[in-house]
Amino acid sequence: MGRPNRATRAAITQRRADAIDLKLAGVDWLTIGRKLAADPAINSDRVAYPQGYGIDKYKRGLEPPSDKRLIELACKDVTKALRERSTALDANTDELRLVMAERLERLFFPVYRSAIRSGDLQAVDRAVRIIERSSRLLGLDRPSRTEVSGPDGAAVQVEAAGLEELERLIGLAGGSGEDAEG
Repeated sequence: MGRPNRATRAAITQRRADAIDLKLAGVDWLTIGRKLAADPAINSDRVAYPQGYGIDKYKRGLEPPSDKRLIELACKDVTKALRERSTALDANTDELRLVMAERLERLFFPVYRSAIRSGDLQAVDRAVRIIERSSRLLGLDRPSRTEVSGPDGAAVQVEAAGLEELERLIGLAGGSGEDAEG
């Protein structure tokens, strides 16, 4: 299968945005899958969703995707869309970080000059605060060391747990291992 054309890519992007909106609204995975299905026979709105789940099967007159497959496709769409948004956000964040660093640098020079020339303690304090903020923004500060301790300051006990133990703990927490998969 070749690369989708612009209209198809736009429809897929819209489907993914709709999937995220539905998930943020608290809709379960199967309902999302049915809402965004291509085949009107399983689509909850009884319409063919453009570039919906199972579009290839629908076009060929084949059986629509199973409920399990609809859940998988909805999960995959939300994951991909969030990853794409995160990547775009990371790029924008780096750009914004550079702009903020430039702003701090412009603020720093007059404050620094005032602190050096007149010895104004308020200007010294401001200069130090700008330096601290710049250092945090640019990641120049060393990470602070954190130690975790158990009860009464004792060492934390770490144990390896098997699958059965993890499933038991999930059950105690009120979930089931099957929920985590879908």
